[in-house]
Amino acid sequence: MKTLHRDSPRTRLRGLRPVVASFGGAFAAAVLGLTLLSALVSLFWTPWDPNSASAERTWLGMSAAHPLGTDGSGRDVLSRLMAGSSTTIVVALGTGVIAAVIGLLLGVLGGLGPRRGRQAVTVLIDVLVAFPTVLLAMMLAAVFGSGIPIVLVSLGIAFGVSIGRVLRAEFAQVASADFVLAARAAGLGRGAILWRHLIPNVRPVFVVQLSLSMGLAVLAEASLSYLGFGAPPEVASWGRMLSETQRYVSIHPASVLWPGLAITLVVLSFLLLGDALRDALDRRRGDGAPHPERELLQ
Repeated sequence: MKTLHRDSPRTRLRGLRPVVASFGGAFAAAVLGLTLLSALVSLFWTPWDPNSASAERTWLGMSAAHPLGTDGSGRDVLSRLMAGSSTTIVVALGTGVIAAVIGLLLGVLGGLGPRRGRQAVTVLIDVLVAFPTVLLAMMLAAVFGSGIPIVLVSLGIAFGVSIGRVLRAEFAQVASADFVLAARAAGLGRGAILWRHLIPNVRPVFVVQLSLSMGLAVLAEASLSYLGFGAPPEVASWGRMLSETQRYVSIHPASVLWPGLAITLVVLSFLLLGDALRDALDRRRGDGAPHPERELLQ
């Protein structure tokens, strides 16, 4: 009879079933899945051209032709929301990748490196944390020009430093545990200890911090686009939609409602997804998942 390795991909998927079993995880998966699907579809099709303006179609209400109405320039709101979802996904994923790399690097160097190296990383993190995220992005945009690449780099650096600050303490704490000392006594190298023992034990914290950063990156990009430092005018963005319609909120409140609701739901979904993933990882480790540290201490 064929058996599955305890750490096979199928086993890992089974261990993550609690993510969608909880209400928060299911809600987050549904919202983020719908956003991703909308972003993919918008690459090939939208009901109307997102940038097509017409004086004859200004401020139309919801109808079969325009399910969410039009804005003050006659552009279809649904089409712009779909196109803006592409910007949202790119910002969330791009920022997540950059922040993950920077956060892990700073966390490892700050928590496990030599004494002078740890002190240098600590000072670097404290200096960079002092800069507000949006302000750092605005400074880089003022120097290099606004655009999505600048947003990704600035947000990735800012949130990566925040992740590194948390992971630095986690790595230092786990590194002093008895099972790590046992691993060193058993002759395991630093790379093996890091990969087999340290990273799995900080993974729940890392997942939560990363999902939080991705959610806040969506909010930060919307803020930057609202202020004119984010996506260029020809690129649809939910923050730019808010900037263009906020003056008409008392006359046409729906024009502000839709992009604001989209931003709120996506940010909330990333936060809920992080909590669900953390619970799933903790539950998996408590339900028979491999515990290398226990094996060393037995």
